Amino acid sequence: MQEFDDIYDKEIVKRYHNHELKRLLSARKDVRERKAGGGRPFKLDVKDRFLLLLVYYRLYITYTLAGFLFDLDQSNICRDIQKIEKLIRRCLPIPQKIYNITKRLKTPEEVEEYFPGFLAFIDSTEQQIPRPVDKRRRTVYYSGKKKKHTIKTQLMVNKNGFIIHKVGHKKGRRHDYDIYKENHPNAPKQVVNVFDLGYLGVEKDFPQQISSIPNRKERNLQSSEEQKEFNRGHAKKRIVIEHTICRLKKYRIFADVFRNRLNKHNKISDIVSGLVNYRIMKQQN
Repeated sequence: MQEFDDIYDKEIVKRYHNHELKRLLSARKDVRERKAGGGRPFKLDVKDRFLLLLVYYRLYITYTLAGFLFDLDQSNICRDIQKIEKLIRRCLPIPQKIYNITKRLKTPEEVEEYFPGFLAFIDSTEQQIPRPVDKRRRTVYYSGKKKKHTIKTQLMVNKNGFIIHKVGHKKGRRHDYDIYKENHPNAPKQVVNVFDLGYLGVEKDFPQQISSIPNRKERNLQSSEEQKEFNRGHAKKRIVIEHTICRLKKYRIFADVFRNRLNKHNKISDIVSGLVNYRIMKQQN
């Protein structure tokens, strides 16, 4: 509840007037017949609309049930959520904002602030989507690992689980390392990039960065005690990104079958990542 009040009082209230004015002036300005502000007013105030968005993201209920809870028609539920999403995204520490800062870091002290221990952890997560009607889309979105049609989101987090970088959703058929090669975040050169075995070959393909990857067991051979010990230590460090993915998936809109249009996924995942980042920031402070 305290985090809700902080976001609302310190961010949303300050930005809402300018955001709403800009939205009204830009909406259909070429065919507008009435002055800005004309038309139906919102039945819910800003605070209730923010609460509506959080309930929808956290529980991923239908618009019909949300309408029952907030005494609105389901079409108004959709409208209210869409109108406030852009504002909420601006009020949160989304990965894009953080990554733009980290690209300008120079001194070791600045790097240490965003990458404690000079560590960054990279991994991808999958989310199921409805089975596409088009045969070609069924093929490119089918994940052989999950045996479902999915989309993938690649993340880079620091030692505290804070999301530094996020790649927009990719087709489920693509391999994690293939996504990384085309969309790899550029961490400061002092930072060690920690991967799992799904990124085998990263040390060869990206020699300019410091990479850490577990030892792969050779077929018909036993791993040495040193290799096993290294892998155990590596897994203990890397568990932080699994915890972050778990935090993201507590928002059911990021965990259940994604019922919205795919072109909305990046905006929704930005907001969910921003909410997770905001909570981590508060816990650290």
